[in-house]
Amino acid sequence: DHGNMFGAVEFFKECKKNKIKPIIGTEAYVCADRHNRTADKVRNKSYHMVLLAKNATGYKNLMKLSSFGYLEGFYYRPRIDPELLSQYSEGIIGLSACMSGEPSWHLRQKNIKAAVEAAALYRDILGRDNYFLEIQNHGIEEEALIRQLMPQVAAETGVSIVATNDCHFLDKAHHESHDLLMAMQTGKTYNDPNRWR
Repeated sequence: DHGNMFGAVEFFKECKKNKIKPIIGTEAYVCADRHNRTADKVRNKSYHMVLLAKNATGYKNLMKLSSFGYLEGFYYRPRIDPELLSQYSEGIIGLSACMSGEPSWHLRQKNIKAAVEAAALYRDILGRDNYFLEIQNHGIEEEALIRQLMPQVAAETGVSIVATNDCHFLDKAHHESHDLLMAMQTGKTYNDPNRWR
C-alpha cells in the first residue's frame, strides 16, 4: 500500500493461509516537513520510501507512521518526514524505492551530491544495516542513469545496493486490470496514448 497499511491484515492472513511468510510494509511518502502545506513544489516535494517491519516493534511503528501521515502530514497524500521517521524508526528497514525515491530522483537530475545527502540522512536515521539503495530495470531510460550513478552514492555513504522490481501485481494476467486502475488514479482515459503506464 502507498502511504498507508490498509491491506496489511488481509495480506497477513492470506499469506499465513497459504504458508507464505508475510513481510509487512508500506511505500511511504516522505517530505522535508510534514506540516508544510504550501504549493511550493520544490520545498514541499514528497518522495517514495519503502518501509518494512523487521519485528512487532517495527509493525507498531509503521502503524504510527501511517497514522501520523494522515493526522499531521496530509497534503494531497499522507506524508511523513525525517523527524517523524526518527521517532519511530526502531524495527524498520528502509529502501530508497523506485525512481520516485529521493536518492533516485536526485540522480535523475544528475545531482549526485543531493543523492548522497539524502541517502546519508536515511542511513543515519534507520542505521547502516537497515537502509538500502534500490536499483531497478524495467526498460526505462532514466533507470539506466540511476543504475549507472547509484554505485557512487553507495561508495560515499557505505549503504548497500539491492536490485528490486517495482511489483504491483502478481501475475501477467493482472496487467490489464492494473493498467485500468492506473488510468483511473491519474484521471486519464484508458485510450490516452500519453498516460503513465
